[in-house]
Amino acid sequence: MVGVTVAPWSSIGTESTCRHCGAHVSDRFCRVYGDNSDRAHRCSECDSYRRLTRGSAAGKALAIPDPEIAEGHHGGESDV
Repeated sequence: MVGVTVAPWSSIGTESTCRHCGAHVSDRFCRVYGDNSDRAHRCSECDSYRRLTRGSAAGKALAIPDPEIAEGHHGGESDV
């Protein structure tokens, strides 16, 4: 690539989609929240901020209920 300057922290060759739901995620999101290979396993479209900041975007299993399947959360069935 002639004439293109790339910052040393750029995520070259990473997928810019969430591996769980396929939504677009920025390279910066992948660098900050993703795994060691700068891949996002979850994103704000399919998971909560609370879970993302605790490692779900990096593919870590958490004790915090998954909003897609937990009853009473935005993705599951309510108790009412």
